[in-house]
Amino acid sequence: MLVVQQQIGAIMNKVAKVTIFFWIMKIIATTLGETAGDFISMSLGLGYYIAFAVTFAILAILLFFQIQSDRYRPALYWLAIIATTTAGTEVSDLMDRSLGLGYAMGSLILVASLLSVLAIWYYRDRDLSVYPIVRKDAETTYWLAIVFSNSLGTAFGDFLTSNLGLSYIQGAFVTASVIGVVIALHYVTKLNDVLLFWLAFIFTRPFGATFGDFLTKPIKDGGLSLPRGYASVIAFILLAVVLFFSVRKEKKVRYPIE
Repeated sequence: MLVVQQQIGAIMNKVAKVTIFFWIMKIIATTLGETAGDFISMSLGLGYYIAFAVTFAILAILLFFQIQSDRYRPALYWLAIIATTTAGTEVSDLMDRSLGLGYAMGSLILVASLLSVLAIWYYRDRDLSVYPIVRKDAETTYWLAIVFSNSLGTAFGDFLTSNLGLSYIQGAFVTASVIGVVIALHYVTKLNDVLLFWLAFIFTRPFGATFGDFLTKPIKDGGLSLPRGYASVIAFILLAVVLFFSVRKEKKVRYPIE
């Protein structure tokens, strides 16, 4: 009976399975979110308020179709993830530069928001599992948690470089080290996998933020000075390639050749 329920859940599932491909694409998506967010607000000269409105309008449209979808659609899901990472960039910049809250205060607000969403989710379902997700209310909470976690990760990454004075590559190494610790905890301890998932999900965002800044910021500031548009296109193509191989492998596992 349990096996049957698991098979039904996998068929009706709406979100990506957490595999090594998932984390590779998440890191690429966070880098893309950083470069694309800065491209919209800075390179296009729209400013943080308009960029915030544009990115959240796109995010709302993508999440509407994602939540209304009858099953997991890889391209739609990862477009939504990219939108959440881009929106996270705009939220972090808006809170710091337009509202004057600073990255530290912004991070505290986002931590409280994320914990509130997770608390509501757990109170309702007594479970925070991120796969499979079938019900629309669970998926809505899932995406809210992702938006807050990506925004938090962005603010934390900016805090490392702007407040603590780390270079972009140093910030990337710090967050990569945290991710490494989370991976180690997964294999050598019995800590809850859901807790470890959200920790990894949060800290892959500042890694992408700092690495994205490293690619696009001026050389005098410690970056490589790549055009934000070019960096975004390269990251998008790389994500699409990894997604292609991920979907291909999943199909082979699900429908093996006799």
